[in-house]
Amino acid sequence: MAKVTTNMSISLDGFAAGPNDSVDGLHDWLYELSSWRERHGLDGGTSDVDAEVLDEAFRNVGALVMGRRMFDLGEQPWGDEPPFHMPVFVVTHRAREPKVCKGGTTFTFVTEGFEAAVPQAREAAGERDVAVAGGPDVIQQALNAGLLDEIQVHVVPLLLGDGQRLFDNLRARVELERIRVVEAPSGVTHLRYRVVQ
Repeated sequence: MAKVTTNMSISLDGFAAGPNDSVDGLHDWLYELSSWRERHGLDGGTSDVDAEVLDEAFRNVGALVMGRRMFDLGEQPWGDEPPFHMPVFVVTHRAREPKVCKGGTTFTFVTEGFEAAVPQAREAAGERDVAVAGGPDVIQQALNAGLLDEIQVHVVPLLLGDGQRLFDNLRARVELERIRVVEAPSGVTHLRYRVVQ
């Protein structure tokens, strides 16, 4: 059965973004990976355990859900051909017509809340998984709604000291079952968990 998953880089002290939405240093481990570069239409890159973990995270994904803040921060850098190449459902309070981009990405803006976005994403994904891309607030909504099946965090050896914690604002205890731990030569530790329903 298709799953609802999330993947997020976090600092060792639990932040998914620093002050003022800064992600300096959190995603540096990604940029030279062959699997990251391929998704962005670039050649080359490193093929190692980090690249395999990233490739595996998106291999069976058929649709994405993200928050409006992530969309707003990414819209300009992503350009005319965003790296998703699939339907993306943006949870927002501000209505907007769908944005159709080159390469197969269509952004659909869902104003009825996170719980309305997931069924739409599931329908668009068919037999494939739905990934909750972020930011932290949307991932917290997914956990609070009991809609996440798997969580993968990429723990970066960095202390931010302040910012947006990934697991703040949870309404109840969430039980997790460890599926896998991958220690990469980059220093990043990839932790994958199943959410126990």
